[in-house]
Amino acid sequence: MLVGSNVRRVAIVGGLRIPFARAHGAYSLAGNPEMLTAVLQGMVQRFGLQGLRLGEVAAGAVMKHSRDFNLVRECVLSSGLDPQTPGLDLQRACGTSLEAAIGVANKIALGQIDAGIAGGVDTISDTPVVYPRSYQQLLLQSWRGRTAWARLRPFLGLRPKHFKPVFPGALEPRTGLSMGQSCELMARRWQIGREDQDALAAESHARAAAAWQSGFFEGLVEPFNGLRIDDNLREDTSAEKLARLRPAFERDGTLTAGNSTPLTDGAAGVLLASEDWARARGLPVQAWLSFGKSWAVDFTGGSEGLLMAPVYAVPAMLRDAGLSLQDFDYYEIHEAFAAQVLCTLKAWESAEFCRDKLGLDAPLGTVDRARLNVKGGSVAIGHPFAATGARVVATLSRLLADDPAARRGLISICTAGGMAVTAILERNRGT
Repeated sequence: MLVGSNVRRVAIVGGLRIPFARAHGAYSLAGNPEMLTAVLQGMVQRFGLQGLRLGEVAAGAVMKHSRDFNLVRECVLSSGLDPQTPGLDLQRACGTSLEAAIGVANKIALGQIDAGIAGGVDTISDTPVVYPRSYQQLLLQSWRGRTAWARLRPFLGLRPKHFKPVFPGALEPRTGLSMGQSCELMARRWQIGREDQDALAAESHARAAAAWQSGFFEGLVEPFNGLRIDDNLREDTSAEKLARLRPAFERDGTLTAGNSTPLTDGAAGVLLASEDWARARGLPVQAWLSFGKSWAVDFTGGSEGLLMAPVYAVPAMLRDAGLSLQDFDYYEIHEAFAAQVLCTLKAWESAEFCRDKLGLDAPLGTVDRARLNVKGGSVAIGHPFAATGARVVATLSRLLADDPAARRGLISICTAGGMAVTAILERNRGT
């Protein structure tokens, strides 16, 4: 036993993020350290954490400079928390901050720590730009030289090609396909049409706009760099307008810039704690983080689509919890692409797939679309890769806290590399 003999409930006290911004826009001059620090400082202020030592701050970034090897710890030191608070960097692509939340929750449940922050941050505007490996090797050969000539000789091989920058790619190393191209294959296999994708995207924008107008995001979003709301949001969009856009990944494809997530900058965090720790500080418990699951599929040698791991992760988690897919009041399924969400839903409705792939006697069933991403999803709000999980946890816990009739909500996030991270949140009923 690592620490305790009794597993404790894990409270979600609340979350905070900065507005998500389209890449190369409002946050062009802000990097990961500035954005994550802003979120941590905001959480310290909002939850009265000044000078407190937390057991852990776990977060990560997908697009990350080598100089930021200790990113989270450096941000903690500027946050207002006690400097003795440790920081942990981790990364599971788009599931990073949800994975961080599950990791922090496990430590709380086991009694290793009493409270911690989980988060994520990502920038496209400040991505690392490097030079070819041949140039790197040339420089290292020079550095290893023991004489002046040995240090100068490698530079005789210097050529103009060495100064051609190498930008980070969005291709899967194993397949050479972009995520959009991979999702096009999924859409074809599951026969997901353009019209349905555009309808889901338009609904995502409409619901996010309504959430902002109703004040739902007040207290969840802290202004940053002159931005007060998510600037990818298009209040006046419609399925008809989205239908005019050209395919983005394949000439005859169905995925467009309108029904896919935009390249986005942003950061988000969520405060987790034991029940006793929260109550001792007069902090509300919005919800409980009760189950989590990660999964992966063989998208290279098998027949699975790159973003189909949630289809497996969710039923495995439901078995752990003893629940059915219909036992939820809210569903938060990450909209990497509208097509990905629709493929996932269709797989769960397929008797053949659920029998042959999931080993179920019957289909997992349908999800009530009126309960799905009710405050908008990633297509409308944006998707800073590592930050999305914390955004979703904060959104869902607020939804559960605000709805006296609610019981629980489900989170499903697909990631690069054919992986998924999922979780179940339960409403605090004061018990």
